[in-house]
Amino acid sequence: METSKRATEFVIFCIENTAARLGITGAELFNELNRTNGIRNFLYPSYNALHTQGKEYIVDETIAYMQRHDPSLAFLKQYQQ
Repeated sequence: METSKRATEFVIFCIENTAARLGITGAELFNELNRTNGIRNFLYPSYNALHTQGKEYIVDETIAYMQRHDPSLAFLKQYQQ
């Protein structure tokens, strides 16, 4: 399987698992990540480093990215300190 296809599958994995943790749909999370350029500027570039990590770590990193780029999102309130 070529790297770009693996990276795309990884991005889908990140979106679906993070959405499940946050209690929202994958489409909602996709829209928010897309709005903040998180897919292009975070998930794809992080593929080499993150795809070797466990699901919990990957989801935590995705949530941390979102908190840095739009902490006002209602579905992130449960993760703010």
